[in-house]
Amino acid sequence: MERRLRGVRPETARILQKGSYEMADITAAMVKELREKSGAPMMDCKNALTEAKGDMEQAFVVLRKKGMATAAKKATRSTSEGVVTSYIHAGGKIGVLLEVNCESDFVARTTDFQNLVHDIAMHIAAVDPKFVRKEDVTPEAFEKEKEIYRAQAAQTGKPAPVIEKIVEGKMAKFYEEVCLLEQPFIKEQTVSISQLIATVIGKLGENITVRRFARFKVGEVGETVAVTKPAAEEAKAE
Repeated sequence: MERRLRGVRPETARILQKGSYEMADITAAMVKELREKSGAPMMDCKNALTEAKGDMEQAFVVLRKKGMATAAKKATRSTSEGVVTSYIHAGGKIGVLLEVNCESDFVARTTDFQNLVHDIAMHIAAVDPKFVRKEDVTPEAFEKEKEIYRAQAAQTGKPAPVIEKIVEGKMAKFYEEVCLLEQPFIKEQTVSISQLIATVIGKLGENITVRRFARFKVGEVGETVAVTKPAAEEAKAE
C-alpha cells in the first residue's frame, strides 16, 4: 500500500488507506448475515456494510432507507397484478384474506413477493389492524378518537396549546395501533409494515401495495374489513 501511495498527498493517502482497511474488514460472513436479515442483494449488503463501517445494525438502516427511497419513487406506478391469499392461524380460530398488488405477474410469482404476502397476512392475524393506511381512517373514527384524547388531556388542567400537542402525539400513536402500514412488524419490531414492503420494493424493482384484507375470528360478531381508498375517491375527498 505504501509503495502504491508514493507521490500522493498525506491527507489523500490516509483516506485511501482508511477506505482499504474498511473494505478488508467486511467479510463474506457479514454480507451473508445482512443478506439473510434484509433480503437485499449481496452487493447492496456489501456496500451498506462498507458505508456503515461494518456496523450490522447501521447497515440494515442504510438498506432500509434505500428501500424507502426506491418505494417513494415507484409509489405512483400502477399495481394491477398480484395475489389474494388466505392465512389460517394455528387451531383454526383466526383467518385472514388478503390482497396485495404489484406491477407484473412475474413479480407476483416470485418467492420474495409470496413470502412478503404471507408475512403480512400472519401479522394481520396476530395484531388485528382496522385500516390499511392512515388515509383510510374514516372521519368518524378519527374525530371520535381525537375527542377522547382531548377530554383526557383537558383533565390535566394544562393550557389549550399544550393540550393540542398532547392530542397530536396520541393521534400518532393511534395510527400506529390501528393502521397496518404504520404498525411494527410482528416478527421484527424495529421495522414497520411499510418499511418491510419498501425493502421488497427495493429488491424487486416494482411498486407493491396492500389493496384490502378481511380478518375473521371465531366467536366474534362481524369481522374486520379494510380496503384502500381508490385514488379517485381520495382526490374527491380533498
